[in-house]
Amino acid sequence: MPGFLDRVRTLPRLGLGVSTEYGARRQDGALDPLELRRRRPDCAGFLEVGVEVVKGLDDDARAWAAGGLPTTYHFLDINLDDPDDFDAPWLAGVRAIAGELRPAWLCGDAGLWHLGRRDRGHMLLLPPILVDEAVAPLAEGLCALREATGLEVLPENPPGAAFVGELHLLDFFARVAERADTGLLLDCAHLAMFQRARGLPPRAGFDGVPWDRVVELHVAGGRVRNQAGLEWVEDDHGTDVLPDTWEIAGEAVARAVNLRAIVVECERNPIEAVLPLFDRVAALWPARGPEAA
Repeated sequence: MPGFLDRVRTLPRLGLGVSTEYGARRQDGALDPLELRRRRPDCAGFLEVGVEVVKGLDDDARAWAAGGLPTTYHFLDINLDDPDDFDAPWLAGVRAIAGELRPAWLCGDAGLWHLGRRDRGHMLLLPPILVDEAVAPLAEGLCALREATGLEVLPENPPGAAFVGELHLLDFFARVAERADTGLLLDCAHLAMFQRARGLPPRAGFDGVPWDRVVELHVAGGRVRNQAGLEWVEDDHGTDVLPDTWEIAGEAVARAVNLRAIVVECERNPIEAVLPLFDRVAALWPARGPEAA
């Protein structure tokens, strides 16, 4: 198989996209992805579909896919470092859903999605333990999923209020990407949470990032909380994006020479409220031809 830096040349430039997951539009005032595309196709070049295999796809995701519109598949139910999670029924479900969505690639937070057996509606997410011993199992899971689906699999840095392990989050995922020979999804809001939790400036660790492997970025709102004197950030996907997130996004766009997609995660907000977010992201990443992406 060619190396990732050769394979990335075949990945499409998807542009700006929006996220969804099962039942996201059931909340009053939540975003309708197809309506956003009708009104502002520049903001909805693709749909990133969050998937728990046991739930499948909701009507919004199916309608988008039925129109032949671009997608990515964001898994919400796999502990990549656990070989037991790669059971035959789950893999069959992934392949069936991917067959319907026809995603450009798979992606998802490379953390702990469940404790114990996988179960419907768990939606637990914890970051990985940031030690060198955790790199190989995670990389092996990425390779296994890539081989099982025939699609690139981009690990995403998960959110967290606290992180365990001596490695910087960016160093950890740089090692994972090299060992798995894969690309990366950098969530700018999640990284801002990590830097804040460790008392670091927003761009700490940037010089060690393999920026030519960063294929996708996420931008999302976050709310600063205070619990008994402990300040932390809630990853609420709202419309208030922290200044640190914007700083990280701007620098990442400038460095990520193989960037193909940016998702604005705002699925539970009305269209009018999210359009300024898309406009600001678009200003960071002006339209370019695929050859320049």
